[in-house]
Amino acid sequence: MSRSLEEDSMVDGPLISPDVLHSAIRREFQTVPTPCHAGLLSLLHVVFVVLSMCVGVMCVLKFGQEEVCTSILHNVRGDSVILFGKVCLWVLVLLFSGCVQHHHNRARSRGYLRFYRQTQGLKHLPLTVYSAGNVLLLVLLAAQLPLKWHTYMLLSILGLELLVALPCLLYYTVKVMQFNRERAAPDVSQEEHSHNFSVTNLSTETGFREGSSLEEVVEKQADLIEYLKQHNTLLSKRLLNLTAQH
Repeated sequence: MSRSLEEDSMVDGPLISPDVLHSAIRREFQTVPTPCHAGLLSLLHVVFVVLSMCVGVMCVLKFGQEEVCTSILHNVRGDSVILFGKVCLWVLVLLFSGCVQHHHNRARSRGYLRFYRQTQGLKHLPLTVYSAGNVLLLVLLAAQLPLKWHTYMLLSILGLELLVALPCLLYYTVKVMQFNRERAAPDVSQEEHSHNFSVTNLSTETGFREGSSLEEVVEKQADLIEYLKQHNTLLSKRLLNLTAQH
């Protein structure tokens, strides 16, 4: 009897205004700031390759301006300077990858699961390209070619790395800028996404599946479950706070 009275008192109590509740739980869209970082990294890479070409031609192959090279580099070899710069560039790429991973994880925790999955391989591609370039440089050093051919191969590897890495960074920048410009709601908040998820999964993701398709479905469901857990916890806390205020 006492329990029913308590329930009646809770039902008859003051209700929270839907506008107040909606404004309290609504999240403002937060942009992913990594396009600026990707643009800066691309610019630094272009500058590094241009300077490496100048050092290789003038200071290693000694096509003029030897006095300038000696006054700037002193007793340091030109190819060593290029390799030191390559190591510094790789460290910057490593820091960039960590920064990208951090911001993408935050976007994932806010419910943007499709964006996270679409850029999951793309965000690791620059580090893979630069690491592959480092491997080629190590092979070149181990080959111990004559100085002339060594310099030509070194500059060729740097140029090839630029031709591969720069489009990857530009494509990543475009994808993130499109995401920021759309300012879409989280995936689970979109009615069309929920409808497509329920209909499509019932028709195509039930029964026998290929291994890769099954892994993709499990990954999507795991991301969705993890987000819903965090979202429900946050909504419960905010609802309790609003109930206490009213």
